[in-house]
Amino acid sequence: MERERMVKESSLQSIEYEIAMLVRLITANHPKLGSLDRSEYLILSELHKNGPVGINEIAHHLMLNISTASRQISNLETKAYITRFPDTNNGRISLVQITEEGKAILQKVQKARYKGYEEMLQDWEKQDLEKLEIYLQRLNQDFKRWGS
Repeated sequence: MERERMVKESSLQSIEYEIAMLVRLITANHPKLGSLDRSEYLILSELHKNGPVGINEIAHHLMLNISTASRQISNLETKAYITRFPDTNNGRISLVQITEEGKAILQKVQKARYKGYEEMLQDWEKQDLEKLEIYLQRLNQDFKRWGS
């Protein structure tokens, strides 16, 4: 029992460090991964996938507080990557949608990111990539569940 606990603790320490390093490396290589910062990329991706949505829904899905989401939405609106319009079902709410310019920059950044990951992971076997995909999805789901 004690040995199992120590092995698990050691693994958790390694996982914690490797995730911190991954976030740092992604941040350090940001220019190679496109011209959008992380929040811009995620918001535009969300809007591209799910169509017009309210700021509250974006904030909830990305686990942001409303003021942070509003500030980021305003920034994207200034760049003409998104547009707001009143919700016909509730005039007090604005819906946000991605513009053609927003779609174009998102696609450009997605291509750059895809190319970067393709280069980094070129020596990985197909089954290892599939495992990584599954484990990353699971880790993100667990983080969301844990954080709510």
